[in-house]
This record gives sequence, C-alpha cells and structure tokens, in this order.
Amino acid sequence: MKRSERSLIRSNRRRAGELWGDEIQKRHLRALQDLTERFSFSIGRGEIRLLKGNWYVTHAGLLRMANRNRCSGIRVHLVHEYCNHRASRWVFKAMVYKFHGSKAFVGYGDADPSNTSALVRGAEMRIAETRAVNRALRKAYGIGICSVEELGYLFSPPERVQGKGIDSSHSNGNGSGTRQPRLRDKLCVLIRKYELDPNLVKQYAADFCGTEALRDASRDLVEAFISTLAEEAAKDRAALVCKLNGYNRLEEVKP
Repeated sequence: MKRSERSLIRSNRRRAGELWGDEIQKRHLRALQDLTERFSFSIGRGEIRLLKGNWYVTHAGLLRMANRNRCSGIRVHLVHEYCNHRASRWVFKAMVYKFHGSKAFVGYGDADPSNTSALVRGAEMRIAETRAVNRALRKAYGIGICSVEELGYLFSPPERVQGKGIDSSHSNGNGSGTRQPRLRDKLCVLIRKYELDPNLVKQYAADFCGTEALRDASRDLVEAFISTLAEEAAKDRAALVCKLNGYNRLEEVKP
C-alpha cells in the first residue's frame, strides 16, 4: 500500500470520528477502508457521507474519481417520451466512456416532485441529469454504494402531490414565497451563528461541490454541503475554522 493511500485512510477514519462520533461502528470503518483503497474517496473533500447508517458517494466524488481514472467522456440527453414539463417530471440518459473507443456504460435518472425534497422544488431537471450521470459512473467503475443525489430525498420527505401539482415558484431560490427557506438564507444563518468567514465558506463549498464557484453547483449538492457544514460546526467549530483557514493559505501561495 502506498504512503498516500495509508495517509488517506487515516485521514478518513479521523474525519469519520469527528463528524459522526458514536454512530461509527466497526462495519462502517471496514467499508470505509475498502472504499478508500479501491476508489480513493475522501470524506474531507465531501466525496462520501454516512447517512442513516450507510455510506453514500456524492456527485463530486464520482466526478473526481472519473477524472483520476482519465474518463474519456460523458454524454447526456433527455428521454423526451418519458418527460412531462407541466408535471416537472424529467428523465435523462447518461453514457460514460472510460477510454477512447470503449463501450458506453448507460445510466438513467428521473426526478419529479414526488421523489425530490421540497427544498429543491423547481430544480427537478438538474437533479434528474445528475442522477443519470451518477448511475452511469457507478456502473462504469463498479461502485456498489448508492449516491446521495439518487436518494428520493435527503433531509425532508417529499410533499404529496395532489390536484394539478405543487407551485414551485418559491422553492428554487428566486420566488417570493416563504414556505421553505432558501438555501442561501440557510447558509447565511450558519455563517452568522458560528461566526465564520463567508469568503472562506464559499471556497470550501466550491471545493465540496467540485465546481469553480458555488453558483455553478447543483442545488442538491449545495443542500448536502449546508448539512455537512452544520454538522462540522456543531461538532467542533475550532476544527472547522482551521479547515477554512487552510483555503486562505492556499490563496496566499498562488502565484
């Protein structure tokens, strides 16, 4: 085993203990070591998470793993015959090519108000695309654990759809309704509550989501980041501040 692999295993075990404490059991640690050795997933980079006693990989983790393995390409397109714009139902087909000239590994993803969180209402199309890509990547690289974004919902149950459907004007961050707080507002509350540097939090968020900037991340990834940030802040604010300061040091050493 390479030194870098041993270091990542130790880091993941430490981060798992910091984030989930007594929830971590021996079976979780054994599975974590296997995921680390086989796929080099990192808890610190937000690539895997423990939810309700099971490990899940994130979209950011899958994309980074594909990049490490020099994935040749990903093609995605709508499956029009199964989509319904009025009902906010979307279905995508994703095809992953591991290397030039390889066969495609195919995955499908669907999303509608019945299988997504109310917090991401109005973003069903992006969620469906993400789910399709995740399934195709998991097939291509033999990843048996489900991805966070494929879950029917993360932190709140889906609303029951009755009549003509759900008004989504308030829930995609652009409406004027107040039934659900916007993700940006939830993040601001955390920043104020724990007195965090907003610029460093944005850099951490972009790194967690695997994007150049937070605004480029999908809403389901932002939701996952907010939950992770809340867990880390509540568990050990000092450790979180230290992590955030690391992004400040990275900025200083850039040419």
